[in-house]
Order: sequence, then structure tokens, then C-alpha cells
Amino acid sequence: MARAGLSTDRVVDEAAQLADEVGIGGLSFAALAERLGVKVPSLYKHVASLDGVRQAISVRAKAELADAMGAAAIGLSSGEAIRAVAFAYRAWAGAHPGRYATTLRAAAPGDADDVGASQRSVEVIFSSLAGYGLTREQTIDATRMLRSSLHGFVALEAAGGFVLPLDVDRSFDVMVTALDRALSDWP
Repeated sequence: MARAGLSTDRVVDEAAQLADEVGIGGLSFAALAERLGVKVPSLYKHVASLDGVRQAISVRAKAELADAMGAAAIGLSSGEAIRAVAFAYRAWAGAHPGRYATTLRAAAPGDADDVGASQRSVEVIFSSLAGYGLTREQTIDATRMLRSSLHGFVALEAAGGFVLPLDVDRSFDVMVTALDRALSDWP
């Protein structure tokens, strides 16, 4: 019998936490059921499939990341906004590695919640870039540059790829400063 209080939200919440611990690829119904103290068939009363759970995690994660970046950038523009967004992005990704992995892909076509959550992240970045005076096309290019740089750093850091004897926080700060300079002198 299912534990009292089990709901779709609770299943997805626990799945997100589990994904942060074991990675999104390591998420399984067996591990999730054990964590919730139920049998695997009980999960199907609340979620249709493991892919559905991963999709729900993705939507929530995109919204959480957008919230973190947006809160950090409120009232800031240009370099200050980009710096705030970058540090919030790195902190959130580091604290939620399993969820973070689900934020990387584009929104699932036809999933209004996913499209909305994905758009919120893009809007935060677009707003942060507004002070640079870029055209729409340049803003898209700059968004791709910023996301690629941040993701590359976060991914390498998470994988233990920074072993040279220099402070990683310093290197991140240098990268963000260089991004600001590049954006200030856009080609």
C-alpha cells in the first residue's frame, strides 16, 4: 500500500532529489520506489512513466534555474547583470547536478509548461544582455555564447576537469569578466 501523502508532486520532488544524488541517468523507478517506501507499481498511480518523471524534473529544473538567475539579476544591467546571472547559474548547477542535466535540451514540442519554463530562462538572459545595445540577432548569438561558456565551465568543474594549481573561482571570475568585455565590444 502506498505511503500516505504520496502524490505526483511528491514523486517528482523525490525523483529530482534522487537525480541530484545519482545523476539523471541513474534515476530508476526501483530506486525511487525504495526512497518513497512503496512498491514500483504504486508509482504508476501518480506518474505514467520514467520518461514522464524525467520530463517533469526538466520543467521544474528550468523554472528553478530561471528563478535563480532572475533573482540574482534584478535591478542590474550589462556587466553587473551578466556577472550575477553567471554566478547564480554556476551555483544552482553545482547544487543540483542531476536536475541541471535536464535543463540543457530545448523544450519538448507541444509541452506548454516546458516551453514556458525554457522561455523564462532565455528571457532572463535576454534582459541581462539588454544593456549592451545588441540587435535581436546579436542577442541570440550572445545568449548562445554565454550559455556555452557557462555550461562548459560547469561541466568541466563537475567532472573534476580543473586540476591545475590555480583557484577555480578565480578562473570563473576571469571568464565572466572576459565575457563582459566581449559583449561590450561586440563584433
